[in-house]
Amino acid sequence: MDTTFPFRVVLWIADRAPSNNVFAAQEDSSAFQLISVTKFATALDAMRTRPVDAVLINLPFADCPAEELLNSIRDLRPDIPVVLYEPRAVRRSEAEVQRWGISRYIANAVPPYYLGQAVLDAMNSEIEKTEETQTAPERGAMVGSSTAMLQVAELIKLIGPRRCTVLINGDTGSGKEVAARAIHAASNRANRRMVAVNCAALPDNLLGTELFGHTKGAFTGAVNARVGLFEQAHGSTIFLDEIGELPMALQARLLRVLQEREIQRIGSSKTIPVDVRVIAASNVNLHEAVAQRRFREDLYYRLNMVGLQIPALRERTTDIPELADHFLARIAQLEGGEPKKLAPETLVSLVRYRWPGNVRQLEHVLESAVALSGARTVLHPGDFDLPVRPQYSGVSALDVPETGLNFEELIADIERRLLERALARCGGNKSRAAELLQMKRTTLISKFKALEVFA
Repeated sequence: MDTTFPFRVVLWIADRAPSNNVFAAQEDSSAFQLISVTKFATALDAMRTRPVDAVLINLPFADCPAEELLNSIRDLRPDIPVVLYEPRAVRRSEAEVQRWGISRYIANAVPPYYLGQAVLDAMNSEIEKTEETQTAPERGAMVGSSTAMLQVAELIKLIGPRRCTVLINGDTGSGKEVAARAIHAASNRANRRMVAVNCAALPDNLLGTELFGHTKGAFTGAVNARVGLFEQAHGSTIFLDEIGELPMALQARLLRVLQEREIQRIGSSKTIPVDVRVIAASNVNLHEAVAQRRFREDLYYRLNMVGLQIPALRERTTDIPELADHFLARIAQLEGGEPKKLAPETLVSLVRYRWPGNVRQLEHVLESAVALSGARTVLHPGDFDLPVRPQYSGVSALDVPETGLNFEELIADIERRLLERALARCGGNKSRAAELLQMKRTTLISKFKALEVFA
């Protein structure tokens, strides 16, 4: 916040101006100035020319898609608090809220004063978060005081200010992207937004244009030129998750970027210099992938200038109480109300569980437990769906018991186990697992998501 001004400036972006002053109920409503805009270009111009302290967006916004609007705001002001108000929408997932960098998300109709309080809370939280990050930027959003996590934080503290490329290894869901953001926060690039891309989430033919961009007319459907993610990350950090899934042709292009510090858009012979720090992550053993000629050896050594291993949650169970408190507080912050607590026997069961999906799985089951527990303030073991999955030796072993069975759950469980076993047999490589199961790679990934396979 710019303290040279006697008031806090809040930018209201909506199809129409608010009917009431959202800060009227505040103790000192005159301390706030609400600027209302109804056009995308006007909103960006206001952010460039005014000392805006927070943004309040009312969706749907006809002048611009929500994601484009939010990305543009982040490009201009990476750390500005943003409150998203979407009273008529189906509630978005917490993962989407986090991806968009939203400070507060309100998915139901509320009185104007509630919006004002949400904006005020978001601004205060941003100040607190900035103070914490300045105190220990190497921690970032990482939670845990175990010896393993303290060692991770110490290494991040050492490499954060450097330009060196970092390769983060760890199981899926263990927090590799959180560690990448901590490295970025500890660097001299922290004032710009980190760009993140999952190399396994896009088809091979689209990944190249996403990373490097393309010129107008470069291929059928390229009606306009596109700026790639490397150009967007100029002066900042790019995080390449699941780098082991990068096709060989793109591995060669990435190697050139690391060596020459320049990119070429698809369809162009012109080189564009880029100042980008690369952080990559993998949940498969890239050294083995090199031996199997599935990953370039020269690229592996370029990426692995500094290696960072993120421990699995089962290897740091002493962090589970702290992580649970953190996630419960965040869920309460997003939904309003006080954080729910864990009964002592619940905490014991969570610590004893093996957590194949790591920290991400813990977050998901806590969010589910909060939703299913209703108005209760204490969560009990029965609120958590952590079953021991039944073992099936084959189709011939299946039978229909006299009490009956849930057909859909049974088939889903069989599919889930086959996917997990295929992935394990292929060393975590999704492309090879898809070949083994005789299906398309994109089909395999969609099944992972649908069946909540932590791969």
